[in-house]
Amino acid sequence: MKHRPSPHNSPQSRAPLFEALAAYIKQPKVPFHTPGHKQGRGIDKAWRRLVGDAIFRMDLTVLPETDCLFHPTGVIKQAQALAAGAYQADKSYFLINGSTGGNLSMLMGVLFPGDKIIVPRHTHKSVISGLIMSGALPIYIHPEVNREWGLIMNVSPQAVEKALIKNPGARAVFVSSPTYHGICCDLGKIVKLSHLNDRIVMVDQAHGPHLLFHPALPVSAMEAGADICVESSHKIISGLTQASMLHVKGPNIDIRDLEEVLLLTQSTSPSYLLMTSLDLARRQMAMDGRELLEKSIALSVKLRSSINKIKGLYCLNPQDVKPFKLDPTKLIVFVDKLGLTGYQASRILNEKYNIQAEMADWDHVAFIFSIADGQSEADRLLRALKAMASSQYGRGPLQKLDIQFPSNYPAMSLTPREAFFSTYKMVKLKEAVGEISTEFFTVYPPGIPVIVPGERITHQAVEYLETMKRLGAILVGPQYGQPGRIRVVAK
Repeated sequence: MKHRPSPHNSPQSRAPLFEALAAYIKQPKVPFHTPGHKQGRGIDKAWRRLVGDAIFRMDLTVLPETDCLFHPTGVIKQAQALAAGAYQADKSYFLINGSTGGNLSMLMGVLFPGDKIIVPRHTHKSVISGLIMSGALPIYIHPEVNREWGLIMNVSPQAVEKALIKNPGARAVFVSSPTYHGICCDLGKIVKLSHLNDRIVMVDQAHGPHLLFHPALPVSAMEAGADICVESSHKIISGLTQASMLHVKGPNIDIRDLEEVLLLTQSTSPSYLLMTSLDLARRQMAMDGRELLEKSIALSVKLRSSINKIKGLYCLNPQDVKPFKLDPTKLIVFVDKLGLTGYQASRILNEKYNIQAEMADWDHVAFIFSIADGQSEADRLLRALKAMASSQYGRGPLQKLDIQFPSNYPAMSLTPREAFFSTYKMVKLKEAVGEISTEFFTVYPPGIPVIVPGERITHQAVEYLETMKRLGAILVGPQYGQPGRIRVVAK
């Protein structure tokens, strides 16, 4: 059930942490504690002139008035309780290490070494990192792939059901929904199937902090009955970068274990600016989220229609991803008919028209239309796309390349943890086919590993990485090794 806007006299109208910090900085306190800039007095003058003093005065530490994230008894406890109420959770936790920290915490807080978990192979790198740290054993399932658009969709309930039947000893099911492209799986069916088989359901909902707050949006993890989920409040809604939340619902999660792990995965000097942004983002969505999203969704739907009238461009429509659902706030614009790669189009939009895209791929560019965007921003994006298309149309379509993300994944030869801690040797990437990788190789964004520890490196994976690099993609791999080389298990 979607969240209904809270009345203005409800508890959701409060922002306890923000209110406490706002009251504190009005007091004539003399700080002899961290941070060393002492409420902004020691900050570089150029920075202070640019942003003012108040933001630095609120950059505080654990004090009687500001509470403690890891033993909350005051305003942080109240703020997290309000978040749980807004998000239909039993418990909610503020995260200051982003959803990466949340994924690590979910996996380490629920699973023991040797536990099996059903997990999509197209999941974010942080999930594989969580498997390495927890010692859990992945049972990879493959997402559906739309060959027409060259996009990874998501996992189907049928794939999850098949994995549940084949692996009766699996302890949990992990799902990522929405994807970076806004493609949502049928969470309701997946949760029902998993719970019928007594499996815990974890959801990486990093890209869906807004889903609960409007009836036109796909179902959220808590609505669907998931046991635990993480979401990035800095995506789509108004949290500061790196601010996320972890939500728990039902009796299947051991809260003591989870809270112990949160002590391991988060900084012991949490940012009060990040936590305050979470408090305020929750209040904003609880009170005004539906109205804000109504505007965003209406504008994005209209913008999608307008883009599809521009020669040489195509913006992905909901019917293109069926039976999956598409988050309307994500605009995926294909530019290959202009003879441009997504990387080239993104650079043109940035350098010539001052439009910054969220991400680019070889044949498309992705834009996020958030609660902050209005008619003016929609008009600017549309004008820029029209101008770019007008100047580029007629070059002929981009040469069709068979460079879809590798989907014929090899069988796991070692667990991610075993491979990560194996004795290794360095080899050239081109000569690594058939070897077992001990590290990740990822095209970023979106951060989905092409190569993960424990898998044999395939010719398809190497070819894909080399092609994407040639086209202009950012490859995140062995940053501290030698360029063009990769660590593999030493035989």
